[in-house]
This record gives sequence, structure tokens and C-alpha cells, in this order.
Amino acid sequence: MDLAIVDAQIWTGDPKQPEAEALGISGSRIVAVDTTAAILGLAGPRTRKIDAGRKRVVPGFNDAHVHFYMGGDSLAGVDLRGATSARELSDRLAAFAKTRPRGEWILHGSWDHEAWTPPLLPTRELIDDATPDHPVFVSRLDGHMALANALAMKRAGVDGGAADVAGGEIVRDALGRPTGVFKDAAQNLVDRVIPIPSRERVLEAIRAAQALASRNGVTSVQDMGVLGTHGAETMAEVVRTYRSLLRAGELRVRVSAHLPLPEWRRLAEAGLRVEDGGEMLRVGAVKSFLDGSLGSTTAWFDEPYADAPGTCGTPSDEILDPEQHYRNMREADAAGLRIALHAIGDRANGVALDLWRRLAADNGPRDRRPRIEHAQHLRPADVARFAQGGVIASMQPYHCLDDGRWADKRIGAARARFTYAFRSLIDAGAVVAFGSDWSVAPMNPLLTIYAAVTRRTLDGQHPDGWVPEQKVSVAEAVRACTYQGAYASGEEELKGTLAPGKLADLVVLSDDIFSIEPGAIRDVRVDMTIFDGRVVFERS
Repeated sequence: MDLAIVDAQIWTGDPKQPEAEALGISGSRIVAVDTTAAILGLAGPRTRKIDAGRKRVVPGFNDAHVHFYMGGDSLAGVDLRGATSARELSDRLAAFAKTRPRGEWILHGSWDHEAWTPPLLPTRELIDDATPDHPVFVSRLDGHMALANALAMKRAGVDGGAADVAGGEIVRDALGRPTGVFKDAAQNLVDRVIPIPSRERVLEAIRAAQALASRNGVTSVQDMGVLGTHGAETMAEVVRTYRSLLRAGELRVRVSAHLPLPEWRRLAEAGLRVEDGGEMLRVGAVKSFLDGSLGSTTAWFDEPYADAPGTCGTPSDEILDPEQHYRNMREADAAGLRIALHAIGDRANGVALDLWRRLAADNGPRDRRPRIEHAQHLRPADVARFAQGGVIASMQPYHCLDDGRWADKRIGAARARFTYAFRSLIDAGAVVAFGSDWSVAPMNPLLTIYAAVTRRTLDGQHPDGWVPEQKVSVAEAVRACTYQGAYASGEEELKGTLAPGKLADLVVLSDDIFSIEPGAIRDVRVDMTIFDGRVVFERS
């Protein structure tokens, strides 16, 4: 036995042995889960012994929805998330531009106009004077719209005569001129001229991302890819980087990678199937978008937005030809690939459930692990369909702390009752897996758990929780961040619980999240992360 964790409070996630005091590890596997005395009895002279001091130990966290390269790359980008006004956004951009070489693109940002008073969309005029020498294309935090400055629009050839884009929107002023904000598919007008990141930049971003993952106890991620015109090409480089890190023994997180659904043939022709993946890296899954986001008013609903009655949202450009989209799904599924469908609005979720039902009828039964990413706004009648169709709800609880500040004004309180409907879905028997959607939200599973358990919005206006009837227990939230995530990627036999034979991925926490006041969970820290049987992070 190489490593022994003793004198701990271990939440195993294994119903056969829910709690334990200690566990032993040999190589990359757990070999025993028992009392401290029993594990010490198995230890040899070379066994490293870690006394947990009665601290809480849980399985390594599995982030079921993350954009790993984009998150890592954003760590070196401009930070606009905390800007409380359009003026502050401009000032931050100006300060950041002074630190970058002239002509370099300024990207990422994660601004949020809903935090401003009034919550008006920014315009390029706000940032043109602040960034005269740098093309700028900075995203709203949801990634479904971005703000360009005049230089970026000039390089993209976008002017007042630019035509609207199917599946997206060029926001215009009263005279019909582009304001600089581009939504969903319209973002490609600017994104297509942004240089593809170099191999060195991708490597730097992935290293930064996995360092953050280890600090936050994340031992597995399900990478939902890179957005934008060059997303598929960049994601291919990301996968090559994962492989190079794996060969060098430097990969510190297990990855299940997704490419865009239209790229399914590339995976199939390479002979890749999801079952062919190893314990560290799996590449056999694809993802498709059905709509946009609530914050960008591009989530696709049955009824118009309350604060934008002229629109019900925007179906994505991928489903403008619904039969071609379905053929891609059917053929990718027949090739043995797994599929994830992004759906935010209630109509998009209904369409996604219809697609899964049709696919099961046409291609017959197989272990396809159908999933809907976000499953954010549901028709009440659609809740039960997740369990009936075996559809996994891959959800990101932290978003409800953000959206809950302003969602009622956007869609009304009645529709909001089935927004982030964790409780309803679990009670209906659906598999619910939690993730972060980083860099849209923090890649911090403890904040994910806090959000699911309390639903306290970021503005402090809902101390008892926004739509409190949708709260879940701490145990349910931890399970959704561990075992259910492993189930979503078809790896529950390998990880997600702490039991003999499972991979030795686990986390030591600073406090017992099962016994403290739920509101205090957001302040809990990871003291130690053990990945593949090795300590990869230890807090000083």
C-alpha cells in the first residue's frame, strides 16, 4: 500500500458503506476502505500516512460541463465580471490595453450588463477611445453575445450594411447601425478574423486550468469544447495538448472531451468511439446547440420574453435545417459517439427531448447516455420526460445565483418556478449531474454545492433561496458533483465513489459540509487533492 488516509470522516458515496474512517491506496486505485486501525494494519514500512485530523473527505469532484481551454485562457485575459457600470467596463479595458502589445486582440471579459443601473447593453462608442490600438471582442459572461470595438469591426468588414445572420442578431441603434454587440451566430462575423491560438498558448491555458482544478478539488472534467468560428480547429489542438500532457505524465485531470456535432464524421473516420477512451482521456463525444442564453434573450421559449415581448428567443443556426441536424445526430449515434444537446429555453428543452425520443426509436436501444446541457427552463409537463427517456440533466447551479437577480423580470415568476428545477427533476427520478460552465461561472464545486443547497442570489435579495422549493440536500448536491458526473460520461464503474477498486481521486475539505450551516459552504476550502493516487495539491 502506497498511501493511507487515516482519522478522517469519509463520505464515500457508496451506499454499501456510506461512511468510513480511513482508506488505503496502491498505485492509482483504492484498495481498502475501513477503520483507521484496519488501514494502519495494512500499511507497510514505505506507506505514506496522512492523518486527516477528522476532516471531511469526499470523492474527487467531476465538473460535468466546462470549457477548459477557454477558462484557462481567460485567466490571462481582461476581467470585466465585477464591473458595475458601462463606464467601469471601459476603464478596465483601457487599463488592460496598456499592458498588451499594440495590435493584440483583447478577448474574454465576462461582462454582465444585468449588474448595471440601468441594465442597458454596452456599445462600441463606450470602448473605442479606450482601445484605439487593440481590436476588442469581449464576451458577456454567458458567452452568447460579445461587444466589439470599431477596430475589430473594421477588421471583420462589418459596417452599417452588414446583413443579419440566421441564428443570431446584430444589435442595432435607432438608425439601424450596428452598436458593436453581436448575439449567438452573429458573433461569427467578428470571431472568424480572430487569429487561431498558437500551440504554446493552448498549452499555457490548459496548464493554468488544471492547476486551478487541482486547487478546487476537481479531478475530472467534461470539456464541452471551444466556442466560435474556429472552435472545432482549436478544440482539436486542445485534444492534442491533452494527449501530449498525458504522454509526459503531466495531465492532472481526467478529461472527457466533446467536439461540435457537425464534426462527428472526423471522430468516426478516426475510428474513435467513446468506449475506446482510457482512464485519463476520452474523445468520443459531440455537442450541439439548440438555442442561446437567457441573459442574451436568445434562449428559445414557447412564449415571448416579458421584458422583450417582440421575441421568443433564437433557435441556433445548427437547427435551421432540423432534418440535417437530426441526420447528424442519428449518424453520430450509429457511429458509437455520445451526444450532448445545449438547451436553455423551455421550447429548446422540449425539442431536445423530442430529438432524444426520436433517436431512440430510430436507432434502437444502446447505452448512449443522452444528455441535455443546462436544462434550464422547463415546461412542467417535460420534467417527467427526463426520467422516462433516461435523459441526463447536466446543470450548473451557480447560474441560478446570477440569473435569479433578474430572471423574473425577463420571463415572469410563473415560468421561473421551473427554472433550474433540481428538486423536481430528482423527485421525478432523473439523473442530475452538476458542473460549472467555467469560464461562465467559477470552476469551484463547493460554490456549486452552495448554490444548489441555498439558491441565495448574488444580490442578497433571496436569503431563503430563489424558488426555494427547488433546493436539494448537501448529499444530493455532492452526489451530482461526483457519481452522477461519472455516470454522465459513462465512467461510474471507475470513479465517483470511494470504494475498493475505484480510482484514487479524492478531496480533503477544511470543514464538514454535511454538518455546517449551508450558507457557510461557500467559505469551505480544499485542503488536499489526491489524483490518481498522488497528492497534486496541498494547501499551506
